[in-house]
Amino acid sequence: MRAVSEYVVGIDMGTASSKGVLARPDGAIVATATRRHAMSMPRPGWAEMDAERDWWGDVVAISRELAAAAGDGRIAGVCISGLGPCLLLCDEDVRPVRPAILYGIDMRATEEIAELTERFGDAAIVERCGKRLSTQAVGPKLLWARRREPDVWARTVRWYGAQSFVVARLTGEYVLDHQTASQCDPLYDLGANAWNRAWADEVTGGLDLPRLAWAGEAIGTVHAAAAAETGLPEGIPVAAGTVDAWAEAFSAGVRRPGDLMLMYGSTMFFVQVLEQPSSHPLLWTTAGVDPGSFTLAAGMATSGSLTGWVQDLTGGTPFEQLVREAADVPAGSDGLVVLPYFAGERTPIFDPHARGVVAGLTLRHGRGHLFRAVYEGIAFGIRQILDFLDDAVGAPARVVAVGGGTQGGLWTQIVTDVTGREQLLPAQTIGASYGGAQLAAIAAELVPPDTDWARIASRVVPDGANRELYDELYETYTELYPATREQVHRLAALQGAGPG
Repeated sequence: MRAVSEYVVGIDMGTASSKGVLARPDGAIVATATRRHAMSMPRPGWAEMDAERDWWGDVVAISRELAAAAGDGRIAGVCISGLGPCLLLCDEDVRPVRPAILYGIDMRATEEIAELTERFGDAAIVERCGKRLSTQAVGPKLLWARRREPDVWARTVRWYGAQSFVVARLTGEYVLDHQTASQCDPLYDLGANAWNRAWADEVTGGLDLPRLAWAGEAIGTVHAAAAAETGLPEGIPVAAGTVDAWAEAFSAGVRRPGDLMLMYGSTMFFVQVLEQPSSHPLLWTTAGVDPGSFTLAAGMATSGSLTGWVQDLTGGTPFEQLVREAADVPAGSDGLVVLPYFAGERTPIFDPHARGVVAGLTLRHGRGHLFRAVYEGIAFGIRQILDFLDDAVGAPARVVAVGGGTQGGLWTQIVTDVTGREQLLPAQTIGASYGGAQLAAIAAELVPPDTDWARIASRVVPDGANRELYDELYETYTELYPATREQVHRLAALQGAGPG
């Protein structure tokens, strides 16, 4: 009698799409599925999603497609990851009472950030939470909703992140993983790996807090109603899951102290694994994916979203054509420098009112120049953040590059040339959903917790010929923000999003 094949499912809900993977316990991929979606920006500085349609709807569709691909095989476990940290307010039936408020690119709660910083004290927040409050933090957004939308708040029974919402719909359990919780500042005590209930009650007025679990921990099973809707087998274990960037780091084998993941996505994200927590005022210290682990993280507000903007600006020119034109432009883009703060900026300036700057533009510059200058501007931003990481915890032992932006080779080469850092490229490029599949295999006890599916396929090494030029342009780049800060703040105010 032929043995029944066992599979696991990982599903990730990103900023621009949701992706799922059906894999064997050895990491071999059997099938994938994707659904596109988009965030909305109903006001300047706001970023939202329809959680019912874009999160739960995508998971249902992808689960059904992967369940069909499993055929006679047995799906033994599932894990959900998602963009974050997000805030979704729900009623007692886990139905959203308003659109989800997204992660650090949503900048509505600046007043609440200032208020909570004053109330609890900046030094105390850094000591307890591992970082300052910023637009990345969930706590100020909870306070914003409580203060600004009382009718919505009155219908709110529980609050969720992207993956914890789906986990609740699958299992009925109210659970949040430690990694995501550690970005719900100032509600989580990083040193204790526990909720700071006193601060949480002050922020939320006593709203119920989810149970905490580690990302690969089985926190419940798929119940009958969810099984009927998704096609997943009833009773299989569901892992707690985590934020997409950390699931992607897990998928790339970034698990040892000194490992650094550089994620080329809609935003550029950095995750470095630490042996012990180490705070830095311009970086985010968080809990990690593996039990008891810690990470130091950073994030830019735009990256792939900015290259997409250029594509739209040029009439939808095929992406491959833009890359070819950018490759024909010499290093330095003939004196064109882009400050990529087109959606404000997170690390390292934490200024929601910053704006993009294109410096040095002339009539002889074409779209290839602009596209390359965007690549280079983001690379300069990466260099700046890597320098801060070096100052905080020392140079990483290795840099692993992941995400859609690594494809094609031009962008990764520019980043390596600008930073002088070698980058390793994994053989598997599916991303966070693949990390989720591995976490599902761990939760289902199909593999031991230290299993690593990652394999390095290639490396990108610096071309020293461009280093002197890039050093000079980097100096110009670092001068642009302080030189234009006052002016762009005035322009942001005209756009309805400026300070004051």
